[in-house]
Formats: sequence, structure tokens, C-alpha cells
Amino acid sequence: MTKTLPQFPYGAVYFRKSNPPQPDWERDYSVAAEDGMNIFRHWFLWSAIELAPGTFDWAEYDKQLELAAKNGMKTIIAEMTTAAPEWTYRRFAHARLETASGRKLSGSMGVSSATGGFGGMCLDNDDFREAAETWITALAKRYRGHKGLGGYDIWNECNIGSDICYCEGTQARFRKWLERKYGTPAAVGRAWRRYSFAEWEDVTPPREIGPYPDSLDWLQFRIDNAYELMQWRADIIRRVDPDCGLVAHGIAASLTRMAPNCADDWLAASKVQVYGYTWGSSRHGDEPWKQMHCGDLVRAASRGKPFWHAEAYAGPLWMQPQVVGKPRDEGRIAAPADIRYWDLVSFMCGARGLMYLRWRPLLDGPLFGAFGAYAMDGSRTDRSEMVAEIAKWAQAPAQERLWQSAPVRGEVGIVYAPETQLFLYAFNKSTDFYSASVQGAYQAFLHNNIQADFVHIDDITGYDLLYLPIPVMLAESSAKRLSDWVRAGGTLICEGVPAYFGDNGHVSTRQPGYLLDELFGAKEAYVEFTPDLLDGLPLEVNGHPAQGGIFLQAYEATGGEVVGRYADGRIAAVANHSGSGKTLLIGSMIGYGYGRSPEAKLARLFAELLGFAGKRPRLRVNTSKVIARLQEGAGGRYLWIANPLRNSVAVEIAIDESIGSFSHAKAVHGDFPGSASVRVDGRTIALTLPARDVGVFELT
Repeated sequence: MTKTLPQFPYGAVYFRKSNPPQPDWERDYSVAAEDGMNIFRHWFLWSAIELAPGTFDWAEYDKQLELAAKNGMKTIIAEMTTAAPEWTYRRFAHARLETASGRKLSGSMGVSSATGGFGGMCLDNDDFREAAETWITALAKRYRGHKGLGGYDIWNECNIGSDICYCEGTQARFRKWLERKYGTPAAVGRAWRRYSFAEWEDVTPPREIGPYPDSLDWLQFRIDNAYELMQWRADIIRRVDPDCGLVAHGIAASLTRMAPNCADDWLAASKVQVYGYTWGSSRHGDEPWKQMHCGDLVRAASRGKPFWHAEAYAGPLWMQPQVVGKPRDEGRIAAPADIRYWDLVSFMCGARGLMYLRWRPLLDGPLFGAFGAYAMDGSRTDRSEMVAEIAKWAQAPAQERLWQSAPVRGEVGIVYAPETQLFLYAFNKSTDFYSASVQGAYQAFLHNNIQADFVHIDDITGYDLLYLPIPVMLAESSAKRLSDWVRAGGTLICEGVPAYFGDNGHVSTRQPGYLLDELFGAKEAYVEFTPDLLDGLPLEVNGHPAQGGIFLQAYEATGGEVVGRYADGRIAAVANHSGSGKTLLIGSMIGYGYGRSPEAKLARLFAELLGFAGKRPRLRVNTSKVIARLQEGAGGRYLWIANPLRNSVAVEIAIDESIGSFSHAKAVHGDFPGSASVRVDGRTIALTLPARDVGVFELT
């Protein structure tokens, strides 16, 4: 981690004014420390601290750091500039956020703190940003060097609203961004095909998004601008306190909400020392792949930096719209075994720290009673007993070696090309096609216990096998990077219509575009963009059934080998050698198809893709009901096995020779008394995994 943070941070969000009640603070901190917690995070609300310009009330926040120091804990200060003082809405009325329809926002109550000032002010206005800088500077100066300080969370759940901001300050920053890219209004007009821009004032952001250059520029600007402001916050704090930890956490939403909400985990992680994510099964669904894919996504985005599960659930979520109608046992009412399973899965994905979304629940607002392991009055519960058990296990000296190892590199990388999602969002006003294709491919690999990593297009050189989902739009630079990577020896599995649209959303008359027809040894013979008609599209590849969807592209082989067809006989898949590498082009979105119908017969093709690349699976597991992963490093080699079911499962795992020799499997976590309960026979490990548990075994 960092020198100001615990080696294995474990704690919770605690104070969100005005909860919990002040008379309970001393007792709560004592209980938390006794139960193994070493860190709390609090929202330091600008709206609750700077009561009038230059007049600050720090008393309640000072007390949090004093109590942390007294109890041997650390504090993460979440600077909440997003909760602006009520007086700023009057003083800087021009800086209120503006929607695409022209509506100016006003301050509102915060759902997660039941305090005012939320959601209305825009930092793109110089005078308001200066006031915010004064506030952040005062905050950092006050707590610099405090014994109870662990660090600053500089952006809570890194994302912004999809419909903001169109105020004059943002428009001015957009024009500066365009000036750096194009130079003159006339050059912008030529690029946008809006040829009559005479002055910069003529250039305005599109208020209706479409698949055009102006929208693509606007979407990219919003992302760049959001993370410039994140860097601005980091720079202010660093000028005052160069030694404290800088952290942030997102919502693990690069695959779903990057385009509309600027939720770019790779960019966010690049700004801090420790990154993290909010995730709770009660809101998103408890299907086993979902939490796994969040952990894997944030691990990839962190690019080797430590990351943690920054907001995990340990209590109920009752009446929120995301959960109404869900059954009790789908994470809605968290049981101790759920907490154990969820926490251990995060560690299995590589998280090296965890904080719960609440220590004890709020007493005000629509989220009353939610998320906390402890009761509304702060007393212990059966859930908090599990929280304490995990805390003491994770921080025990016996686990120091475990945390020195990390997840191994995946057997296949699922390529994340941001421009594809941006274009599909601009075209469809939705990211559903993109996210369903990427997540469906992930699910299919996971069904086969093949570890699939998410790989940013900039990071592909570390992999020898890549899967490229729904590449309907690619930048020319991305197409060249992939082509060069294949010719240098990589194996690329590509779904249909690659680079059909190119830079600026322009359709190539030669398909696949950007000379990818040469890479794949195939050219387009037929194409169909009829997503509503293509659900359940049957095809076969190398003798294995598959199901496509969204788009359909059929081919004529121009040097490649025909290895798959649609039901009507048209060519659906072509394999080819190019340079030292090879490719497999599949004409529809089979990841999407598997996600829509997650059947074992449709998953087999994804298992065979390793063989196409000349690779063997690291782990052969006798059942798809459990998830197995390897971690390696200075601490040794460990096998993690997760059982999401509510009954025990008999498991046999054969470990490939490439992993190295071992003769023993020592249980590091899980109820496996005696050597007879875990049997090692050659390279096969057999055991019965308890319900809702994760077994961790050191292989020696």
C-alpha cells in the first residue's frame, strides 16, 4: 500500500453527517478496533464544513481523526467537493450544472448522507473552482501529518451524470480542448462536417448524441475533462501534503458506463496510489460471474498497483428500486455466509484490502438501515461476527505470505477498446450491446474455468491470446496495433464486423476495414445490421455450436481457411496465419449469444479456443459450479476455489504441468480438518468445498 496506510486495510465507511449519533462514537471506535478494523473512511462534506465563505466548522471531523489515533486506526478523508455549500449556489449561480435541455440544477439532499448541497455545481467555472481549491487546501492543511490520517479519497465512485454539463464554463473548456486538437474553428468544421464555423463561439457541444464526429469528440472531451479535474484535486493535496496516501474508487463500470458516465477505471487508477471499487450483489445480482468480473476489471485497470474492495455490502438493502422483486437469498438480506463468500472472492481476484459500505446503517433518508454489519444502535450482530472473523484471519501473521502473491496472468485477454463503446453509445444511446458482448465472452470462459483478463488495447503486448468482442468501430491506431501484435506471434479471436466503422465513425468501403481483411484472410460477402432479428443466430465453428446476435457478417475466404458456417451455409468463420501469428474471425457476436443463453454446449467453443492457440488450460475442474484460480508470487503458489452455492460441492482439479511441481495442498482458509479431507494424487487435488465458502490452499 503506502506508508500512511495499513498493510492490509480492513474497515468501513463510518461518519456521514449526521450519523452515527455523536454519543456513540467512542464506543463504536473501540468495538471496531476490537473486532480487527484498522481503517475508517468518512465523507468530509464541503457543504457541512464551510458554513459561510472562509468560516469553517471542523469539530465533528477533528473528533474522527482523534478517535482513530486513539484506537490505532487510520482515516481516509473522502473530500466531498461534490457537496457544495448552499451559499455557492447563490454566489456562483452561473456555475450551476446545466443539462442538455438547458435546465440549471439546484442543490439537493444527498441520498447517502441525508445532507444538503449535492449535485448542482460545475468546476469548469474558474471562480467556483478557485473557491473549491481554497476548501481542499484548507482541508489538507488541517490534517497534514495527523497521526490518525491514512490518506485522501479524491473521487468517490469515479463517474459523472450522463446529461451534464452544458454551462458556459464547460463549453469554454470544450472549445479549448478542440483548439488543442484541431487548431481553428474552420478545422473543427471540416472534421465535424459542419463547415460554416466562423468563430469559436459558433462551436457548441451537441445536445443530441449521434454517430457523428461532433458527438464522438464531445464524449471523449467529457472523459478527458473529468480526469483532468481528478488530477487537479490530487495536485492540490500533494502540494500541501506530499506524503499521504492518495486513493479513489469507482463503480467497476468501464464495460457498462464509460461512455455515458465517464466511468473509466483505467484512467481513474492512473491518478492514485491505490484504487478500488464499490460493488454489492444485492444491487447487481448474485450470479457468480458478476462479482468476479468486477474484481478482474479493477485489477486490470490498476495495472499492477494495489487495489481494494472499497465499498462492500454487509447488511440488507430493503426498498431501493434495484432490489424490489428480488428474492431474499439473492444478496438482498445478507447472511454471514454471504459476507464470507463475497469478501473472499474479492481477495481471490487480487483485492488487498476491504471496506464495508457502512459500519452501522444510516438513520436518515431512503438508505436507512442499509449495508451495515452492525445494528442500527451499533451493537454487534451475527454479520459483524463474520466481519470480525475475516478481519482477524486476513491480518494474522500467518497470512503475510499469502498477500505477497497475486493472481497469475490470464490465459486469454478480452480486449477493451474504448472507442468501440463510445461509438455504440453514440449510435444507440445505450452501451447494452457492448457490455453484453464483453461480459458474455467473460462468462463463457469462466464457465470453463479459464481465467480471462480484461486487457486495455494499450496493454496487449503482455498476452499471447486475445479475444476481441464486437469490434464494430475501431480507431486506425487500434487496428494497426492488433495487426502488428498478430504478426509478431499473437493469436487473435475476433468477433464480426471488425472496423466496419473507423475514425470519426466513417464506414470503410473495404471490409473488414483498415486492411484487416488481409490479416484475417477474408473479405465481406454479406452483412446485416438487424439486432432485433438476430437473437439466437445459430452457427458452428470448428464443429462446435455457437449462438450469435446483434450483427451478422458472412465472408469469402481470400487466403484463410473456412472453419465455420451459418445454418444457411454461408461462411461464418475463417482461420488464417499472418506473420508469426494467427487469427480466427467469427462473423457474429458469440459472446453476446452465450450471455443470452449460457448453456454448456455453447461454452465448449470458448474452451477450444485455447487449443486453437496451442495452449492447454492451467486448471481442469470437474464441475462448472465452482470457480478456481491460481495466485503466485514471493509468498508462494496458492489455489483458490470458490463455491457460490448453498450446498457443498465435491471438486476435483487437475493442475497442468506448466504450473510447476507440488505434493501438498495446505489449507490457508476454509474448514478442512485433517489431511484426509484434501487429497493430492499426482497433479490432481480432490476435496469437498463447503457451501458459500472459498477454500485457499498453498501448493508446496
